[in-house]
Parts: sequence; C-alpha cells; structure tokens
Amino acid sequence: MPEQPLTQNAVYTAIPTVQIDGQANDKVTAQLLSVEMRESEGGMTALEMRFSNFGTFASQIANLVFEDGAVLKLGAAVLVYAGDASTPTEIFRGKITALEGRFPNGAPPELVVLAEDALQAARMQRHTKNWDSATLTQIAQQVATNLGLTPVLNGLDASIGDQQQLNESDLHFLRRLLARYDSDVQIVGTELHASPRAQAQRNAIEIDLNSQLKEVRVLADLSHQVTQITATGWDYNQGQTISVTSQTASFGPGSGQTGKDWLGQALSTRSEQLSQFGNLNTADAQALADAEFAQRIRTFVVAHGVSEGNPNLRVGTYLQLAGIGPRFSNTYYTTATVHHFDTEKGYETRFRAECAYLGSGS
Repeated sequence: MPEQPLTQNAVYTAIPTVQIDGQANDKVTAQLLSVEMRESEGGMTALEMRFSNFGTFASQIANLVFEDGAVLKLGAAVLVYAGDASTPTEIFRGKITALEGRFPNGAPPELVVLAEDALQAARMQRHTKNWDSATLTQIAQQVATNLGLTPVLNGLDASIGDQQQLNESDLHFLRRLLARYDSDVQIVGTELHASPRAQAQRNAIEIDLNSQLKEVRVLADLSHQVTQITATGWDYNQGQTISVTSQTASFGPGSGQTGKDWLGQALSTRSEQLSQFGNLNTADAQALADAEFAQRIRTFVVAHGVSEGNPNLRVGTYLQLAGIGPRFSNTYYTTATVHHFDTEKGYETRFRAECAYLGSGS
C-alpha cells in the first residue's frame, strides 16, 4: 500500500473550514489563529480554537470582534473540516463548552474557544441502574439513544451478566465495561462506534519518512511485557476459587516477533497474576486476563510522530510507517492523534500508534 498524495492539485492547501451553528462566518475565518483537535481511545474528542479578538469590520472602527455573542457563544454547534481545501474532511463535530479571554501585555486580545463532541453529554449524565443479563450492545445502544446518535456496534453481543451503574456517568460506565472486555468507543460524525479492539479498523494509510512522515520516535520496551497473565478470584455462586490464564492470540496489525517472544529470548519468561477482584465467574475472569494480556502485548512497540496534516489519520487507523528501517517499519494501530493548524506551521498531525511486533531487522 504505497503512500497516497494528500491532494490531486499542484499545491496542498490545507486551511481548516469552521462552521458555527451550520454556517460559515467571515469574522471566524478572518480572525482564526489556530485550531487543535485532540482524540484518543475511549472517545471524547476535544477542540481548541484561537481567534484574534481585535479588528475592523462593518463599523470601520477597530474594536473587540466577538463580544456581541452573536456567533461564538456557549452551546453553539461547531463543525471543523480539514485537509485539502478543495475536498475537506470533517474532523470534529460538537458544541462550545468554554470561552477564555486572553488580554496579553503589548499584543491584541484573543478569544479561545473550547468544544467537546457528543460524548460530553454522557460525561455529565449520572445514573444508578441495574442491568440484568446485559450485553455491551444493549448498554452502548442506550447511551447512543440518549445522545441522539446512531449506534454502529460489532462483536459485543455476548452476555456480560448483571452489571451495576452506581451514581456513575454514562461515559465512565461505558468506558469501564468496554475496557474490561478490550473494546473501544468513538464518535464518527453522528454515529457512536463500538467494537472489540481486535475488530476495530477505521481505515488504512501509509506515510513515508522524509515525505509525509516528518519525524518519528519509536520505542520497543520489554519492561512491561509478560509471557502470560493469570486472573484469580472467588465465584460466590459456585462456592469455589477461579483461576484462568490468558488465551488471546490476536494482537492487532503488524508482523515480526511479539514482546512475549522477545522476553523469553532476551531475558526470561515472566507471569503476572491479577487477584484484586472479588466476586468473579469464569467468563469474567477470562475476559479480564485476555484484555490485560492483549493490552500489554500491543504496547510492546510505541511510535510518536508528526506527519503532514492528514484528516484521515484518526484513532483506529492502521498506520503503515515506512522508511524507518526493517526493525521499526511496520503497520501500527493509531491510539491518539492531535490535528493542529496555525498560521506559522500550517497543518500537522501528531500521532501515537502501537504495534505488538518488532520487525525482521531486530
């Protein structure tokens, strides 16, 4: 999969487009200084926009630009598009949740606008509820319905037994259960997506060093790797102890040797036991052991890099890093991105990505 051009035009023009309450605004466009969108696993994308808050418009008198509250106001809907200006891609959809005025010495005043995606409402809603014989699909569907989103769910239909939500926000409750079963949630436009990590793939792209990949540092670290995970507990219903060993075999994209394999070769085998849990049944214990083991193995090789601004580089992207030698050139799973634009550097995408494998050059 070779690196694909970011534009079909001779010049990549990547000035973001901002809409407030569904409309473009001349003042917003003219006064925009920077845009930064942050996202990570677990959902809840955040946006920060910086504006110069001093200028001359219809009145022909230099004054504060946005203080009438007509456009940039709390609760206003925000849409941000990035990438090639001729065919921009949506990277954020949410509402303004905070406004900050900055009045520096010797410089024009600025207005900073902070916004969050639809999951901010789930962060604010707390409930106490018993979920009998629940599935993750049922819980995620209910959260999506409460938020007015369309659920797109895969691989979450198995029963996870009775669950208790005790004065807990809907977002924390959903995140907690998804993490226990090694799954993730993201907002994509007007949809709530949730699936096991092993099935999550938003898209696939390749970036090459000294081309779209500007810089990257990659760490392969054995210090947190294990050969196996054991989970133990007590099943009150059966009146017996439980002990299970991790069985996960799917560790995401990439090729080479895993940290588990390298640990046995370079140092020694290492087992870790999870025993901080009380009442468990065998299925719960197995899910905990598998999730913990998969999360350890996946973070064997971690890359932090900066690329040309690419709106398609998002959490869940299978990211092929090329040109960084046979040891580290591989396909990684993207776990966090920061899409940043300012008037000095233009549009860049910073990313964190992980891979369970170290390549053949090791």
